[in-house]
Amino acid sequence: MEPIPEITAEELKQRLENGEKLEVVDVREEEEVAGGKIPQAKHIVMGTIPEHLDQFDKEKEYIFVCRSGRRSENVCYYMRDQGFKVRNMTGGMLDWTGETE
Repeated sequence: MEPIPEITAEELKQRLENGEKLEVVDVREEEEVAGGKIPQAKHIVMGTIPEHLDQFDKEKEYIFVCRSGRRSENVCYYMRDQGFKVRNMTGGMLDWTGETE
């Protein structure tokens, strides 16, 4: 199986600070997101991704985020199988040093 493309938390932070419009999706549970998420990230709980496929555009690339990078990597494999362009944020929110909301 071909590996999922990755982005580090620091690289994502820099790109967002530079004003890039990126499609960031946080797949953590509600209680995890209550502690803060990346500003502008869309929150869709991992287990509900299949029922939200109509909210994704196959022309865009999506960066998936979770606590440590494992769940988001699994979501990336699923989404790639559905025909979407994906990238996983390695290290997840544990590595995030930027602002949260």
